[in-house]
Amino acid sequence: MEAVCRHYADMGIAGWKIDFLDRDDQAMVAFCEKAAATAARYHQFIDFHGTSKPAGLTRTWPNVLNYEAVNGLEQLKWAKKDYDQVTYDVILPFTRLVAEPADYTQGAMRNATKKNFKAVYSEGMSQGTRCRQLAEYVVFDAPFTMLCDSPSNYLNEPECTAFIASIPTVWDETVCLDGEIGQYVVMARRSGDTWYIGALTNWEERDITVQLPRSGPAILFRDGVNADRAARDYSREECVVRDSLTVHLAPGGGFVLQL
Repeated sequence: MEAVCRHYADMGIAGWKIDFLDRDDQAMVAFCEKAAATAARYHQFIDFHGTSKPAGLTRTWPNVLNYEAVNGLEQLKWAKKDYDQVTYDVILPFTRLVAEPADYTQGAMRNATKKNFKAVYSEGMSQGTRCRQLAEYVVFDAPFTMLCDSPSNYLNEPECTAFIASIPTVWDETVCLDGEIGQYVVMARRSGDTWYIGALTNWEERDITVQLPRSGPAILFRDGVNADRAARDYSREECVVRDSLTVHLAPGGGFVLQL
């Protein structure tokens, strides 16, 4: 491990995403501790994927940026017919994400309604809308985030890709504005003078009203008028917001506001 970290640090490699740990016995916990300590000596970060739930290692080794320990978006490549990722998403912020960040690997550009979804391993799609995928970069905490889809899909969707790239991964302030476990969640996060507000709903469409931290010019990505039938449909709006904002969310939908 020492030789490997030294070799790749000399090449300028910034860190590691380590997968398939798959257990939390004494040997694997010791491995994670050793990996974190060794990488830290070479100023490299660690993202533990395919691992057990976090238990405080990031407090000792802050170069450990992320853990998976979550049924992330990849599950939809092989999901059974009754698998419900959309409801799972509005449980996570109140359960697993209370512990530490999660490497969920969101960002799907292929999006499907509940009726249209199919598990396709070679060309995976998300359950829920395009705006849901954008909002998850704000709702879910992850100092090291991923883009889960094919590079060609991001080249074909420059507007959404540019917005994802603009979203910070660390925050100065976080406020949960509203939510109900298994129903919906609204999260606000601040980086410097900029606020990002993201919302997710379950398979029920709903109107969500949020009290905003301030007024001013904003960029809003919201579900399109046809998102209940074609989940990739979205609207990008430049607007001026006041004290509050009401947004309609399609089934499995979401919105994200940059203020």
